[in-house]
Amino acid sequence: MQQGALLKNNFYNIRNIYLTVAISVGYLLLSVLLVGFKTDQLVLIFIFNALFYLSSGTRKFILGFSIFIVYWILFDYMKAFPNYLFNTVHIEDLYNLEKNTFGINYHGLILTPNEYWKINSTSFLDVSTGFFYLMWVPVPLAFATYLFFKNKEQFVRFSLTFVWVNLLGFVVYYAFPAAPPWYVQEHGFEFIAKTAGNTAGLARFDHYFGITLFHGIYSKGSNVFAAMPSLHSSYPVIVLYYGLKNRLGRINVFFFTVMLGIWFSAVYTSHHYTLDVFAGLLCALLNIISFYYLMRYTKLKQLMAKMISAIGK
Repeated sequence: MQQGALLKNNFYNIRNIYLTVAISVGYLLLSVLLVGFKTDQLVLIFIFNALFYLSSGTRKFILGFSIFIVYWILFDYMKAFPNYLFNTVHIEDLYNLEKNTFGINYHGLILTPNEYWKINSTSFLDVSTGFFYLMWVPVPLAFATYLFFKNKEQFVRFSLTFVWVNLLGFVVYYAFPAAPPWYVQEHGFEFIAKTAGNTAGLARFDHYFGITLFHGIYSKGSNVFAAMPSLHSSYPVIVLYYGLKNRLGRINVFFFTVMLGIWFSAVYTSHHYTLDVFAGLLCALLNIISFYYLMRYTKLKQLMAKMISAIGK
């Protein structure tokens, strides 16, 4: 009885309470300062604190998934530091390179793949590509959840790899700001700062079902001029890589299908050029290789050991 009371007191000790309150208030104040107040911030704070104090199991779960929370916060904060303030946005040159590399001859005109599919869209492709594009979030998170309960070491490796590929992508975003295909379709080659996000071809998915799902998602976009690399195209590569490492059999066929589906959807819906997709694939491969060397030649292994210890074996 005394041992149980001691564990309970330790679970709710004053240090943990001060720490979680400080993190929650600090995050909220910094968010309001950088990007303004949003109800999403309160929801995130509630989920984190609820799971942290609900039970020992939920605490380990939310601590493990804090890696993904950090990614989401960094992505959100990009709004406060638009990449077009640091380098010239590539619009016309990227469009011409896409046309010269992957151009399609259509009735005597050379079109980019985005332009071709915009003219030749079908309801079947509108719906299927919409569903594929929705998978870029739930598939990696569902896979991470599986690894969390199945193999903590693989979970930590996957989570760190996921964050690492985003950091690599963010570096390119600021070094090479790039407009997406829909921007050219809507605004031509003129640079317009503070351009709002756009659902582009995904609007046809919303229209088909009479909803505003993608409109709600892309109205909150962090940076319009962050089309290259397509991190949407990087994520399924990371998932497939770890699926193969963990020998998931037929599930890897699903992961492979999702990967191809997201790649095609990115181009079909005019959210990315084919060049962006290839850049996303290259970013994922570079990420996997560089992560291996970080594991081998830095203290990342020690950090992983501490993370695994924090979330349990």
